[in-house]
Amino acid sequence: MAHHKSAIKRIRTSLKQRAYNRVNRSRMREAIKAVLNSENKEQATENLKTAYRLLDQMVKKNIIHKNKAANQKSRLARFVNSMS
Repeated sequence: MAHHKSAIKRIRTSLKQRAYNRVNRSRMREAIKAVLNSENKEQATENLKTAYRLLDQMVKKNIIHKNKAANQKSRLARFVNSMS
């Protein structure tokens, strides 16, 4: 266990940040799964907009890297465009 006051505070803040990041990452994964599990192209397009927005928010908050978001967005767009 930490003995310094600053180390104790750092543990406390890192636990809060970890919980925040976990919630946001799971929201992002759910949005991606919603696109991939869409039944038709219209529904997939709506879910794609939500996923794009969430991915951009994750980049802005430094939860994921911008290239990872770009790769995910590209992958999802390819999937939606391939639907008939």
